[in-house]
Amino acid sequence: MVIRGRAPLRVSFGGGGTDVEPFCVEQGGAIIGSTINKYAYCSIIPREDDQIIVHSLDFDMTVKYNTQENYVYNGKLDLVTAALKAMKIDRGCEAYLQCDAPAGSGLGTSSTVMVALLTAMARWKGVQLDNYAMADLAYGVERLDLDIAGGYQDQYASTFGGFNFIEFHGRNNVVVNPLRIRRDVINELQYNLLLCYTGKIHVSANIIRDQVDNYKKQDPFRAMCEVKALSYAMKDELLKGNLHNFGRLLDYGWESKKRMSTRITNPQIDLLYEEAKKAGALGGKLLGAGGGGFLLIYCPYNVRHKVADRLEQAGGQLMDWNFELRGAQSWICDEDRWDYREVRVQMPDREYTFDL
Repeated sequence: MVIRGRAPLRVSFGGGGTDVEPFCVEQGGAIIGSTINKYAYCSIIPREDDQIIVHSLDFDMTVKYNTQENYVYNGKLDLVTAALKAMKIDRGCEAYLQCDAPAGSGLGTSSTVMVALLTAMARWKGVQLDNYAMADLAYGVERLDLDIAGGYQDQYASTFGGFNFIEFHGRNNVVVNPLRIRRDVINELQYNLLLCYTGKIHVSANIIRDQVDNYKKQDPFRAMCEVKALSYAMKDELLKGNLHNFGRLLDYGWESKKRMSTRITNPQIDLLYEEAKKAGALGGKLLGAGGGGFLLIYCPYNVRHKVADRLEQAGGQLMDWNFELRGAQSWICDEDRWDYREVRVQMPDREYTFDL
């Protein structure tokens, strides 16, 4: 028996950074975004002994624990250690972790891995958690137990899934508003958006700390307020189906976001963005805290190919993707049944057997 958990990665359209304390507590934060069809996975295979063996397929790393010992943070897969402690795992298992995007890509990878891990553990233990409880647990483990700097949006976006407008006022005061967007609008939006890897990853915690340090400075504070206001404007334009206005608002948001910290952009990111706009893109933004990862670019359909070519010529790497409207999920599979090596089919003339 294998217990699997899967959680989708996310793209944030507007409001990024306003979900970080102390701004969200003192001013209230707001973010609009959606999940995409790139995922973090966790597979758990129960064991009969007290050994817990965790394999990170992305980092080619294996860590071993014993349920009779205290879980200690040692810098090796501490996300897993913290999840084991939070879920009070006292049975042996073998676990495999894998994510469709690299850490530091700006798609919320570490938080999504945490959600996938906790979702699989909850299924294994038979623990019932609604979406709010799961997202809050993931936030608490990552931000409080491990003291990793960051906001609230990644855990909530991945757990709930789909298009959401999320309002933040601190822990236990988060409201997720699902957006009812017409399917034709979603299809057109996806067609007009390009996801471009800049070729560099970032350490979001360092940039977020710099943003928090700048919080009381006049211009960064005004920029954060503008970013928040723009998230409301984006929500309205998206619900109305005014997609070109939505794309232009992405550009406004990116210009405001850069004023929150000098570490958010760099010459390579600026080059890619400028080349995209020269080719006809209406707007875009860097996903995540900044410093690297993926650029999200909005371009009308008639210049889409030109923008794509210009981005690749400038060193960007385009990724195939689509929106994912479902959030975190878990299921149980019976590998013995799925891996049965004999296939039979009855045809009119005779029965055929295939040994695989």
